[in-house]
Amino acid sequence: MAYLENIRTFLRVYELGNMSAAARDLRISSAVASSRVSQLEEHLNVRLFQRTTRALSPTEHGNLFYRGATKIIEAVEEAEAEISNVTRSPRGTLFVAAPIGMGQRLIAPAIPKFKEANPLIDIRLRLSDRKVDLTGEGLDAAFFLGLPEDSNLKIRKIADCDRLLCASPEYLARKGNPKTSDELAAGRHDCLNMRYPGAPEFQWPLQTENGVKRVAVSGPFESDHGDVLTGWALEGHGIVLKPTFEVADYLASGKLVPVLKNEPPIPVQMACLYTHRRRQDPKVRLFLDFMVAHIQKSLAELANAH
Repeated sequence: MAYLENIRTFLRVYELGNMSAAARDLRISSAVASSRVSQLEEHLNVRLFQRTTRALSPTEHGNLFYRGATKIIEAVEEAEAEISNVTRSPRGTLFVAAPIGMGQRLIAPAIPKFKEANPLIDIRLRLSDRKVDLTGEGLDAAFFLGLPEDSNLKIRKIADCDRLLCASPEYLARKGNPKTSDELAAGRHDCLNMRYPGAPEFQWPLQTENGVKRVAVSGPFESDHGDVLTGWALEGHGIVLKPTFEVADYLASGKLVPVLKNEPPIPVQMACLYTHRRRQDPKVRLFLDFMVAHIQKSLAELANAH
């Protein structure tokens, strides 16, 4: 097992390009990570990385070993998954990512229920509205809203989520209620937008009588945190585009009101990404089956309530 742990550590160091980052990801100290890589190098009698005070880069031997080591770990994980299937007692830790709004409202509340039904499986949930790197960050699954860019990953669709534009009554009393999307494009309104490294330009896809229209919008505030945008909208600072499930309570209380109901945003896909290899793991399948059923039920209850 020590040799396998050394290989796993090498893989994370290789993939993250940094000993400290790999150690944090594996929840071990940098000294332990460095020791494991050194033990592996001593066993193989080659240098796997070139080390300087500022950088760490794989050697030719390191690149060669990475390709083979990946297959070794994949084979071990598939064998473990088969054993778990036979024993019907999946165990281990799942690393899962989700957007903040979706994670807080739909996923996090169900995790204790999943743990109760599957006591041998631990969940590590990471919430962020930025784009995540499934393989680079060592994730088993990543929930998302929209369309993924990486076609090499597997997608499990959950639902098409309705969205809407909304603002506070105070904002609309001050700035007026837009009648058409042209008013947004002309810059007559403050639009609250999501911005993170690598984010696309701001365009809100709206359904008009002439088909889908992508409206370029702008405003004085941007954030990489969806709930911050909602907070600004509640405080009267602008119009925000949101999945309905994120703002349903505020709509029911009148703190936010729909805008441009005659030109609504097109629905957004809610889905989960995972690699083909992860699909073989019974604990991943168990978790996804549980979460998909829970989320679909929650969305249906929300639609019926409002």
